[in-house]
Amino acid sequence: MAEHDYDLIVIGAGPGGYVAAIRAAQLGLKTACVESRETLGGTCLNVGCIPSKALLHASEMYHEAQSGSLAKFGIDFKGVSLNLDQMHAEKVKAVSELTGGIEFLFKKNKVDWLKGRAAFTSANSIDVAGKNYTAKNIMVATGSSVTPLPGVEIDQKVIVDSTGALALPKVPKHMVVIGGGVIGLELGSVWLRLGAQVTVVEYLDQILPGMDGEVRKEAAKIFKKQGFNLRMGTKVTGATVKGGMATLTVEPSAGGASETIEADCVLVAIGRRPNTDGLGLEKAGLAVNARGQIEIGHDFQTNVPGIYAIGDVCPGPMLAHKAEDEGIAAAEFVAGLTGIVNHDVIPGVVYTYPEIASVGLTEEEAKEHASASGSEIKVGKFPMMANSRAKTNRTTDGFVKVIADAKTDRVLGVHIIASIAGSMIAEAAVAMEFGATSEDIAYTCHAHPTHAEALKEAAMAVTGKPIHM
Repeated sequence: MAEHDYDLIVIGAGPGGYVAAIRAAQLGLKTACVESRETLGGTCLNVGCIPSKALLHASEMYHEAQSGSLAKFGIDFKGVSLNLDQMHAEKVKAVSELTGGIEFLFKKNKVDWLKGRAAFTSANSIDVAGKNYTAKNIMVATGSSVTPLPGVEIDQKVIVDSTGALALPKVPKHMVVIGGGVIGLELGSVWLRLGAQVTVVEYLDQILPGMDGEVRKEAAKIFKKQGFNLRMGTKVTGATVKGGMATLTVEPSAGGASETIEADCVLVAIGRRPNTDGLGLEKAGLAVNARGQIEIGHDFQTNVPGIYAIGDVCPGPMLAHKAEDEGIAAAEFVAGLTGIVNHDVIPGVVYTYPEIASVGLTEEEAKEHASASGSEIKVGKFPMMANSRAKTNRTTDGFVKVIADAKTDRVLGVHIIASIAGSMIAEAAVAMEFGATSEDIAYTCHAHPTHAEALKEAAMAVTGKPIHM
């Protein structure tokens, strides 16, 4: 094999890309991974999942200490103050440790890091920083970036995207979040806890688009109680910045009189779009669909043999763990094996407080499927206020909801609002992966006292026999 030639070149070192590269190397393929950042890990580790969770955790601890909510446990604080610089420093430290860990794994598994931006020059070759590399197989794993909003120009000072919102030098007096989805609510939560007034402007009539309707309504109640000002059914039509202040023009989504909102910080969080610009896809014979995504088959291969795509550049939810699973499966296909990803069982988590987690069908989707097939569904719910561990910890907001097929009892979806919903959803995902029934969950012994018992009780409620409700 000639110099610079590889069995597989992965373009992008985000969660899906670096995992695919490592798995391919483990399977004996000579592998390289292209990344233009100074550190590996893509958006997730550098300016996404990891730094946002660092700030969410830190802001939650600060809020608990500062608000006096720990007094009921006999823990009194006086003179609590915020050191935002140190909070950011700890975030940067966590990011550095994890990105450095990936670089170590590349060296351990003999994955070459090609530093620079990649562009196809043919179906089996790419240019990276002026050098040409060829490979038997090439995998596109370039992730996604912030979707821009016409009329609202991001300057990363007053009007910011998610990256800017992770590095604000001071707590805003008033932050307007454009978009009531996961990213907007998570980052809005950070700055709300640190002292900002936060207004969320959402085009639709509810927050968290795509999630279970009952979950969306309950989440809105909780967030309003926390202090969020939720402006539903409202669209932003323009923004101007002057003297460190932004003036947004908004109006009802359905049409009507406009008004203005002033803020010293505006976060644009209306979604993300696939990163395919500048890749020279046409030179490889590739095209994107109407949503800018690269279409793939069951083996993650595109219409061009030997070119694969995974993660955010493909159809499906833009989630790091989805990309990771696809990366492993795609690498196995490249190596001649069979990779498997069950796209019907991919959990999603909103890391607000409480956390919100879902897997499978929403109740609305389940009813629609049942109606089309002539079947019915059953739903079991259990409130966290009736869970002994949640009651003891005074974290009683939320509920667990289990949706099952009425005839087979097979679990179709699980939705959780709870302080540790992100951890609780794993059991539901495993159960669904194995085709479990609600009775399987209900009659699995759960340790006591744990939050997980609420899932057991919700499963019992599907057949009308919860004990503690």
